[in-house]
Formats: sequence, C-alpha cells, structure tokens
Amino acid sequence: MEIVLAPDAMTACREAAARIADYMRGAPDPVLGLATGRTMEAVYRALVGMHRDGLSFARCRTFNLDEYYPIARDDPRSYHAYMHEQLFRHVDIVPGRTRLPDGAAPEPERECRAYEDAIRAAGGIGLQLLGIGLTGHIGFNEPPSDFATRTRLVELDEETRRQNAEMFDDRWQDVPRRALTMGVGTILDARRLLMVATGAAKARIVRDALEGPVTPMVSASALRQHPACTVILDSEAAGLLRLDR
Repeated sequence: MEIVLAPDAMTACREAAARIADYMRGAPDPVLGLATGRTMEAVYRALVGMHRDGLSFARCRTFNLDEYYPIARDDPRSYHAYMHEQLFRHVDIVPGRTRLPDGAAPEPERECRAYEDAIRAAGGIGLQLLGIGLTGHIGFNEPPSDFATRTRLVELDEETRRQNAEMFDDRWQDVPRRALTMGVGTILDARRLLMVATGAAKARIVRDALEGPVTPMVSASALRQHPACTVILDSEAAGLLRLDR
C-alpha cells in the first residue's frame, strides 16, 4: 500500500484527480469506478478543470460504487443526479458508457447480478476511486461485511445516514435505510484502488483501517490486502497514524 500525505484537503483531491487522469491517458479502454460524497466533489472539480485543458473522457466507461434504495434516478438526492451535476454534464463522456446501480429496480437482487455482469463485460474496473465512511465502510459495505461480498442490497448504519443527511436537508431520518452497493469483493477485483480521505473527522477511522486489525468490522481494512492500493490523506485525516512502516 502506498500512503501519500498532502498538506491540505485541496492538495489531496488534486493529487487524486491527477492520478485518475494519468490512468485515463495510459489505458486504451479506461474503466473507472467512481465514488460520491463531499470529498469527491473537489476531485471532480479538478477533473473538470483538466477536461477544459484537454483531458478527454470519451473513451471511458464508468461504474459507480452505490446508490440509495429505493430512489428514482431523477430524484435530486440520488447519486445519479449527483454524478450528473458534479461530473458527467461537464465532460465529454458518452452517456451510454456510464452506469450506476438502479435505485428504482423492482427486483434489486436481479439488478445486483446485472451490475456484476456489466462490470465483467467491460473487462473489469481498471481504477476504483474510494472514500471512507465513519463506520469504516467503502461503498456502502457497513460492518460487518465479508471481504468476498459482491454487489448487493444492504441496510445502512444510522451513523452513515447521519453523515449523509446534508443531501436530505439535514434530516437524517429521511435518508433511505437501504442501498445497492458493490461488495468488498467487487471492489477488490479492481486492478488499482485509490482512496481519498480528508479532515479531522476521518482520522480515527483512517487509523483503524490502515493500522488496526484487518477485519470485516472495518471494510476499508480490506484494502491492505490489495496489491495496488494508494491512499491519499491530508494532514488532518492522517493525524492519528503512526506512519512507522
């Protein structure tokens, strides 16, 4: 695992964007796994800026980690809407080459199987962007999450719903109780992983994920088993790490 320390959140997010851009330029058929959340907004702003300077998304395919369930894709609080607003509408990506789990699927288990099939048909994810939640989740893989899990319907922890309340007018009770998410095993199948964490609120869970036990109780700890994982942290998120490797 490579740990990259940045002096501040903006520098961390720009470094993440630069690494994504490098992957896109070097891969003949780039397949990106994308994430959502406040940290990712700065990453996407940096990528949009790079697009304006000539970075093309036209060859990319994208798969997002997760989506609330149930929720309509045109609901402004959905991750479909988030991705359109934060990235897709600003760049030259082909709409038919982007995919998120369908939060309105009448048969969620069938949707999860179809999502796995679509990732395989695309040749697998080349680079997966990740954040980390306060429960240690990657995607919406709440504790405990077996490291072999595949895309599935999950129950969200109350802490996660509180953390995500901003998109729901700060009413955490209105955040859906369930979500469709790539499993930990699905995430670990990506050829490269790139996790970004910023802010003092993430320091404890970053320490647990990177220096605590490798355990299904902290799904992000599974990243330590991946052969090509980079973690980018600002000084606050790294504040509790020993960094004595």
